[in-house]
Amino acid sequence: MDLVEMWPPAGVRVQCGDLELRYLDDELLTRLAALGGEGIHDPATMPFTRSWTRGTPEEVRRSILQHQWGLRGSFSREKWSLELAVLRDGEVLGIQGLYAQDFAVTREAETGSWLGLRHHGRGVGTRMRLAILHLLFEGLDAERATTSAFADNGPSNGVTRRLGYEANGESLVAREGAPARSLRYVMHRAVWAARGPEQRPDVVLHGVPALRTFLGLDEAEGSSR
Repeated sequence: MDLVEMWPPAGVRVQCGDLELRYLDDELLTRLAALGGEGIHDPATMPFTRSWTRGTPEEVRRSILQHQWGLRGSFSREKWSLELAVLRDGEVLGIQGLYAQDFAVTREAETGSWLGLRHHGRGVGTRMRLAILHLLFEGLDAERATTSAFADNGPSNGVTRRLGYEANGESLVAREGAPARSLRYVMHRAVWAARGPEQRPDVVLHGVPALRTFLGLDEAEGSSR
């Protein structure tokens, strides 16, 4: 048996033109960590609730490695995180993730992502979000996609609003010792389904049937009929 047979998430790929989302094996993870060590955002800002991007390049690289190893080890049907490497022409640009709890019941998942600083402002953020939404709605039959961003994270909020998410409240979150407004958004399946052909990229999914079985989705559908 190979890795994909034993661990179906390893077979997940989402192709969208020259952009690809792919499972983070150790080779891609090493390249991702190296990218993160070069910088992920302007040091004057903090787009994350946990300041894992602070520190020396070596500390950031190790933080990325430990985080990804932790996600692998904690993956279960009840609570899972699927972070995929974002590649363009074979170059690792960042990650795009899905995060869910009791997904087989709720059919709701949250998206999150980051790009290496040198890849900001090149239109990648919108395309990779569309690709992961395609996986979520078309591949995994989700009913709701959620996301959030700090109010001062203009690029992330801009992508979310352009894609048609609805505002879904806000909260105060501790960020580096001070309160910060976090804006929440939701996209319902009907909104995704209403997008015309010109608003949807051509996406090809790989490894989804095995992932569905791994997550118990088809079992859940059968029991609800």
